[in-house]
Amino acid sequence: MPVAKQKRTTSTPDPSMSEPSSPVLPDQQVFHQYLRTLAQSAVRTVIEAVMREELDAFIGAAWGECSPKRKGYRNGSYTRDLATSTGRTEDIKVPRDRQGQFHTQVFERYSRYEPHIAEGLTQMFVSGVSTHKVGEVAQTLLGVAPSASTISRLNQSLTQQFEAWRQRPLQEHWRIVYLDGVHFSIRHGDQCDSTIILTALGVDLAGNKEVLALRACAEEDKDGWACLLHDLRSRGATHIDLFVTDGHEGLLAAVSEQFTATPRQRCLVHKQRNVLNAIPRRERGDVQAELVGIWEQPTKEEALTCLAAFKAKYALRYPEAVRSLTEDEEHLLTFYAFPQTMHRHIQTTNAIESLESQCPATHRSDRCVHDGDQLPDDCLGNYAGYPLAQDLAAMKLAY
Repeated sequence: MPVAKQKRTTSTPDPSMSEPSSPVLPDQQVFHQYLRTLAQSAVRTVIEAVMREELDAFIGAAWGECSPKRKGYRNGSYTRDLATSTGRTEDIKVPRDRQGQFHTQVFERYSRYEPHIAEGLTQMFVSGVSTHKVGEVAQTLLGVAPSASTISRLNQSLTQQFEAWRQRPLQEHWRIVYLDGVHFSIRHGDQCDSTIILTALGVDLAGNKEVLALRACAEEDKDGWACLLHDLRSRGATHIDLFVTDGHEGLLAAVSEQFTATPRQRCLVHKQRNVLNAIPRRERGDVQAELVGIWEQPTKEEALTCLAAFKAKYALRYPEAVRSLTEDEEHLLTFYAFPQTMHRHIQTTNAIESLESQCPATHRSDRCVHDGDQLPDDCLGNYAGYPLAQDLAAMKLAY
């Protein structure tokens, strides 16, 4: 009897026994947004809890508590948004009292940014970043761009800090004060106006540099310098051992009137440029070496001898150069009255030139500063209480 053939069967794997598949990971952007949402929720919870504790302490009693120390009653809450480092947190419940006298310390009234966020935005404005760019950065990092009212408040804060810095008292005795005008173009929207920043940079008895005063002027003249020097006197700086200046007539007249007995050193770099302008280009190298040789003499007597020899050599050949050299001649060698270790520091106004060169790169390229920007951020002293003013952050250039 024939045996029936068995059908071949292919075993089907049991789904329950198959190897576990890898979990599907969320998109990175989605994951980051999820983390940000969690962080914002946690921030909201903490802020609201802190404000409730503040209101309890202000009223003197917890919710529903009968206490003889109670000083008022709750009156529900209102909602507001706040930009924090975790992003924009919306509809935060801010408690209030019936008399409307409670104000939380978590954030300032009418402010929509945490203090350190507002300071960061302010520093961006100060560094020359445009309002549009600041808005883009804030939108990317925080999810909210600063409004026009926010920018106005930030600028007002800067103005207040600068005014406090500008009016601060000064110590009486200064070893050196450098005076020079720095030329800038101030940008107001699409328009640029030429402006000169009259600058007084002081060095105290310990050798510390500090910007003493700034004054914006359309042109450099005696009146502008007289106002700046009078400001120094009125704020306490009455004893100055040495002024270092260029040869601007208005500046020299103002110094001679305000500080009659103070010796003055003529900037040798400016003087050298003036002399070389009257020398043919092909001979400037040799003449410059002779000029530098005068200032490098070890004693004033030897320097005077070299100076006389220079004038005798070029009097007929380049009379205009000699005339330029003899202008303000009595103040060319004042530095010899000071210790030799100071000579290279007091021969020029390069201290102010280096101050200007430390402007942000975007400013140095064309020396064009946005309205509300500042000069460099060091050598401003350590007068307590004005962190942004110390960086000249608040300089509105409308002195």
